[in-house]
Amino acid sequence: MDLILHYFPDLTTHQQKQFSELKGLYALWNEQINVISRKDLENFYERHVLHSLGIAKVYPFQPEERILDVGTGGGFPGIPLAILFPETRFVLVDSIGKKIKVVNEVAHALGLKNVEAHHVRAEQLNSRFDFVVSRAVTAMPVFIDWVKDKIVHGKGYNGLSKGILYLKGGDLSDELKGVQGTVQEFPLAHFYEQEFFETKKVVHWSP
Repeated sequence: MDLILHYFPDLTTHQQKQFSELKGLYALWNEQINVISRKDLENFYERHVLHSLGIAKVYPFQPEERILDVGTGGGFPGIPLAILFPETRFVLVDSIGKKIKVVNEVAHALGLKNVEAHHVRAEQLNSRFDFVVSRAVTAMPVFIDWVKDKIVHGKGYNGLSKGILYLKGGDLSDELKGVQGTVQEFPLAHFYEQEFFETKKVVHWSP
């Protein structure tokens, strides 16, 4: 929790309580449904929570904006972002039903009213969203094809175009070559000093 407060010092007491309860909840559910590796659970706040919140360093979600988290797994990056932005609406989807069960249980335990989770593929959704977020579920060009028709057009609060905010690592030059639309890379090392984030980045794509 000290790590989260270091980078997000303006959390309310309620948000601090929610973040502090996260690890225990995931440790409990992880014994029944494996959604986090044991090594990552030891580094939970750095590798899962702070990593997810890297998106917030690039774009602060606004009240009433709708965010789609595709391939959320156990709820990342959606659950930490939903705690940070309680007035933003989050829809978390995954094709594996037992992972969505964990998401629903965690969201319920934390009292998150701004989260809904569905066992469904992104392609099957009919709704449109201000932003789509995810943590490296597939190659970027494939992901863009999955969700490009789910995004509303326009500029966001800070001038960033509405689109995809994708957590990725490493050299993406080959992967992003030939991608249609506008692509920007935001290295997380600009925001966080931990070694884990040296090669991590948020990739922003807009039509």
